[in-house]
Amino acid sequence: MQSKQASRRLMAVDDEADITFTLKKVLEQSGFLLDVFNDPQTALINFKPDYYDLILLEIMMPQMNGFELYQEIKKKDKNVKACFVTAYEVYYESLKKEFPKLNAECIISKPVDTDDLVKRINKELFELE
Repeated sequence: MQSKQASRRLMAVDDEADITFTLKKVLEQSGFLLDVFNDPQTALINFKPDYYDLILLEIMMPQMNGFELYQEIKKKDKNVKACFVTAYEVYYESLKKEFPKLNAECIISKPVDTDDLVKRINKELFELE
């Protein structure tokens, strides 16, 4: 699995720098390539279509929440996969209503165990291969 992961590029967006620092450290030690952003607008400006295999988006951020950022990113790359990260309880039915094409199954609750996070990312990346 390590060789597969080494070719996988991820983007993580969270307004808390300590979280993106930890994500970068953990995921790069697990073999992924990771770009991190603490501002959703900066992430959107720097997003490259057909470049990222998966994006991790914090739901609750100032200026633009993770769902809004995802909608904007989808305009640039309709095939990008995303996992949403939150410390808040998520109501799946309201999510499905507001975002009918959203893969609401990929919601990661904080705090997350690092081993579980790597397993979840691998599941999202490799389950269809």
